[in-house]
Amino acid sequence: ECSGGREGACSGARAARAVTEAHSGVRVQAGGTLGVFGGGQLGRMLGLAVRRLGYRFAVYSDVEGGPAAEVADFAVTANYDDEEAIASFASRVDAATFEFENVPAVVGEVASRAVPVRPRGELLHTVQNRLREKQGLERLGLPVAPFHAIEHPGDVAIASRKLDGRGVLKTVSFGYDGKGQRKVESGAELGAAWEELGRVPAVLEHFVPFEEEISVIAARGVHGEIAIYEPFSNHHENHILDVTVQPAAIGLTGELEEIARTVLEGFDVVGLLCIELFRLADGSLVVNEIAPRPHNSGHLTIEAAHCCQFQNQARAVLGLPLGSTRRIGPPAAMANLLGELWSLGEPNWDAALTLPGVSLHLYGKKDARPGRKMGHLTAVADTAAAAAARVREARLALGSR
Repeated sequence: ECSGGREGACSGARAARAVTEAHSGVRVQAGGTLGVFGGGQLGRMLGLAVRRLGYRFAVYSDVEGGPAAEVADFAVTANYDDEEAIASFASRVDAATFEFENVPAVVGEVASRAVPVRPRGELLHTVQNRLREKQGLERLGLPVAPFHAIEHPGDVAIASRKLDGRGVLKTVSFGYDGKGQRKVESGAELGAAWEELGRVPAVLEHFVPFEEEISVIAARGVHGEIAIYEPFSNHHENHILDVTVQPAAIGLTGELEEIARTVLEGFDVVGLLCIELFRLADGSLVVNEIAPRPHNSGHLTIEAAHCCQFQNQARAVLGLPLGSTRRIGPPAAMANLLGELWSLGEPNWDAALTLPGVSLHLYGKKDARPGRKMGHLTAVADTAAAAAARVREARLALGSR
């Protein structure tokens, strides 16, 4: 939207959009270069998938020497507001995407003047703000938990009346893995929680008594084709994803497929996207949030699917046909490896890898801090429950000495 003296910025956005639309449907030729903004583990696994397809891979990050840079053909270290560096990077690649969503809007705007950026920067603008995201999902007619914006002191009283002051208070920006969130049970707690968060713009989301958190990962290609993975069942510890199992008990229902298609088409996504949902006791579904990138819950697709989430992200961005999302065989489970595992020294990798069906993925991070995702384990087994038990057993074995 153009208003409030933003005409110059909007004109630039329109010009960038015109260039992007001119690129739509264009396939990057074999041997071309895919560039990613962001240098973490999602970029690393994307880069490995890109290389398997026979393409080159480049990384732009504001941190030097991250996990993605280790597998890149070349890497650029510069700030995300450095338009000259962004333009130079874009001139050296044939298509670009994002490893995480909290990238300044200028990145997509500047890069899209030279190459197709998929998904488009407008989607990042939406999901970078919880309020815009909730409103966008509502406009698509999707079920979301009741919510109320809190930007001024008076909003606290209104939210207390509207939602009984109960729910989860979340900052509208830069919240993940439980950061920027407070659970509240009353209006008094709501006011105190908003003070603790620094009185920044926030959203109170009414608490949803869910039975299970699931995620659905889907890709959409340049010609509108869609590929959807079976849903994942997610289990958290301290607000951080701990173990994921596929398939979830719910299976890929027609309702889940329709939700995925509505999100992908409604936001005009080209690329990969994760939809996090709550399954309620009566079987109904509530959309929690979306992430326009590969997701932690989908890491197990590297072992479990004909075409993993990272290769489908690469295929979509490069303009290639999407790959099959079907499982290769038995159920699978993934367990995150956090920095705490290194507290007593190097984990016992041999003990975990002797278990049948277990695979190890380390991200190349040198500083093992508590709560930091350092890698993951995947296990496959005859049933979903057996896969979950095996991956937990393997992780527990890492601490054996």
